[in-house]
Amino acid sequence: MGRVFSVANQKGGVGKTTSAVNIAASLAYAGAKTLLIDMDPQGNASSGVGVKHGEGVKTSYELITGLSDFAEVVKPAEIKGLWVIPANRDLAGAEVELVQDERRAFRLKDAIENHLSDYDYIIIDCPPSLSLLTVNALVAAQAVIIPMQCEYYALEGLSQLLHTIHRVKRGLNPTLDVRGILLTMFDGRNNLSRQVAEEIKRHFSDKVFGAVIPRNVKLSEAPSHGKPALLYDPRSSGALSYQEVAREILSAGGVK
Repeated sequence: MGRVFSVANQKGGVGKTTSAVNIAASLAYAGAKTLLIDMDPQGNASSGVGVKHGEGVKTSYELITGLSDFAEVVKPAEIKGLWVIPANRDLAGAEVELVQDERRAFRLKDAIENHLSDYDYIIIDCPPSLSLLTVNALVAAQAVIIPMQCEYYALEGLSQLLHTIHRVKRGLNPTLDVRGILLTMFDGRNNLSRQVAEEIKRHFSDKVFGAVIPRNVKLSEAPSHGKPALLYDPRSSGALSYQEVAREILSAGGVK
C-alpha cells in the first residue's frame, strides 16, 4: 500500500511546489515507484517535471469531477519510476462545481483509493491556500509535509495550517498526521535564517526533517527547463538536499 503525503502550506513562496517536485523525483530516482499529483490550478508541479498540462490534456480536474478515470489522467515523467497527474487552470472551477456535492472533500481520496497499491509513494502538491482543493489533498493523505521558508513571517502562518490539519483530522481524516516540517531557502550566512531554523527546531524538534534545503539558484532555474533539480544539475546543493529528504522518508526515520 503506497504512502500518501500532501505537501502543503497556505503561504506562497516557501518552496512548496519545488519540494513536491523534487521529493517525488528523488524518491523515484532512489527506486521507489512514485506518483506526483498536481492539485494546484497553476500547474507548476506538472511543468516542473516536463509534463504537458495545457488545453486538451486530461488532468486532476477531470479526475475529481468524474469526467475521466484514473488511467486516463496519469502521465509518465522523464525520470523512470515517476508518474504525474497534471493540473491546469480548469481545476480552479472544481471548487464551484463541487460545492453541492456531499462528498466534495473526498473526491480525490475516492478517485485514487483503488490505486494506492500501484505505487510506493504518492506526493500531492497543494495550492497555496486553505481551499477545498487543499482539503481534498489532506483527506486523501496519510500525512503532511510542511515546507517552511527560514524567514520570520513563515512562522506566522504555521499555526493556521496546523489548525486546519487538526480540523481535517478531527472531522474528515482521523489518521492524518504531520510527517515533518521541511526547512527551505536556508542561508547559513544570514543570522535571521539561522534563528528561525533554531526556533522551529526548538518547538517542533521531533517533527523537523534533518535535511535542510538551501537557497540555491539551480533549484530556481530547473523548472524553466521542465526538469527537477537532480536532472538539471544533479551535483547542485539543492538536488543533493532533496535526495537526503527522500532518504529520510525511505528509511522511515529522522521524522516521526
